[in-house]
Amino acid sequence: MSKDGLNKNETAPEYLEQLTWESHQAVTELLQTAHLKQGDLLVVGCSTSEVAGERIGSYSSPQMAEAVFAGIDSAAREQGVFLAAQCCEHLNRALILEKEAAEKYGYEPVNVVPQPKAGGSFATAAWKQFSQPVAVEHIRAHAGIDIGDTLIGMHLREVAVPVRISQKAIGSAHVVCARTRYKFVGGARAVYDEALL
Repeated sequence: MSKDGLNKNETAPEYLEQLTWESHQAVTELLQTAHLKQGDLLVVGCSTSEVAGERIGSYSSPQMAEAVFAGIDSAAREQGVFLAAQCCEHLNRALILEKEAAEKYGYEPVNVVPQPKAGGSFATAAWKQFSQPVAVEHIRAHAGIDIGDTLIGMHLREVAVPVRISQKAIGSAHVVCARTRYKFVGGARAVYDEALL
């Protein structure tokens, strides 16, 4: 690893393939369980340091980020869901998404280009792979996946509900998923639509 905290070691191709597979499986299960529909927004936070079994922010790996991104992006595209990649705290957890998604939801782009140690390797991979990437400061996603305890909650809609999936880790990183639901309003006589729970 270099002095700047960037992991420049070559990662075994078999391990990178495993990361892509694990990421694809986790997001596919989340999207099915959360009942996301075409055009919905999925936020992803990912620490490649944690994926590598290191402390968050200490061992950033562009190679691992590209492998994880490939699996997540593939699963999201299969469902027609927009993907938003959360940057690290050095960019105040700004997000990278396709310009089309930002326009659809009315999110105003800001001027920043993520780098592995200023935004994070995962957000950098998203920037490189999206056809028209933009950065925005805030979103209200329909669901999210947190890979390595990166704290995505600030980018979810108001009522978040935990989603338990069978894929508990990607690499060595802990995985936590959430979906969102409509708020309940009303008092004791209120009746709710079971399909929206």
